[in-house]
Amino acid sequence: MKNPLHYIHKYQHRSKQILGIDYKQFLELVKQAENKHQERQVLWERKKIRVNAPGGGRKPKLTIAEQVCLCLFYLRQMPTFEILGMHFNISKTEANDTFHYWLKVLRLVLPSSLLEQVESQESDYAIVQEMLMEFELLVDSYEQPRERPSDKKVQQEYFSGKQKRHTLKSQVVSLPEAKDIVDIVVGAKGPTSDISLFRNQQQRFSRLQSFKGDKGYQGGKNISTPQKKPRQGKLTSEQKAENKVFSSNRIFIEHIIRLIKIFRIASLRFRLHSPVYEQIIFTVCGLVRLRIGSLVLPT
Repeated sequence: MKNPLHYIHKYQHRSKQILGIDYKQFLELVKQAENKHQERQVLWERKKIRVNAPGGGRKPKLTIAEQVCLCLFYLRQMPTFEILGMHFNISKTEANDTFHYWLKVLRLVLPSSLLEQVESQESDYAIVQEMLMEFELLVDSYEQPRERPSDKKVQQEYFSGKQKRHTLKSQVVSLPEAKDIVDIVVGAKGPTSDISLFRNQQQRFSRLQSFKGDKGYQGGKNISTPQKKPRQGKLTSEQKAENKVFSSNRIFIEHIIRLIKIFRIASLRFRLHSPVYEQIIFTVCGLVRLRIGSLVLPT
């Protein structure tokens, strides 16, 4: 099988289809991931009780660029680890270990949302909250199928009547015109209502922050929704026109969710262990922010 890294070096314009980000963004991400990897290695060496001299042991078969490429390729295409190993000429066990190691590194490099990017500095967080008051933020949720739990009680907790399967629900808040992911909640149980998720997530914003959502958010505070058809009644032509304008402004949150689902790990049935789900979706959101240009990696 052809090595995906060799392929995108040859056909740079196809990088988005293969890895989810363009070729230039991939090269920048490799540099940042390598820097973070070296920092982790230094910390690990300090804690390690060394028996062999530095530089001993088996050398890795893949370069750092190939290892980062392997991680992105899995997130974008979601092959089995055996097929992933065949692409990079390594065993499926090594492919699995490589993916999970670099997933942790990419998670450190790629903040999943604007709020996460500034939450470590209280002053910046307050400034961003105040700045967001100028916008009416868009909010929506989506569900992703998961493996059927073995425990019957857990099956009931995750079974979504809407999807007719066991699902995990995530909720995204974005700027108007899909300019950035402002915040995201990941891994809620499928039957959880949109309005319940929103009320919990709303606490991360200013009390006066306004939002825009679909009919599932009716009854929420500071959130505008389309006009609902009255029981045994009809909407007037003016109300229908207002709903059409409302939907045209709100549709951009659907574009963000579509970009997240381009990465098949976030759209197909999730078959890895549940504890890693949050880390994966946050990393995918970071890649989406990098793709649309709202996240600029330091040089």
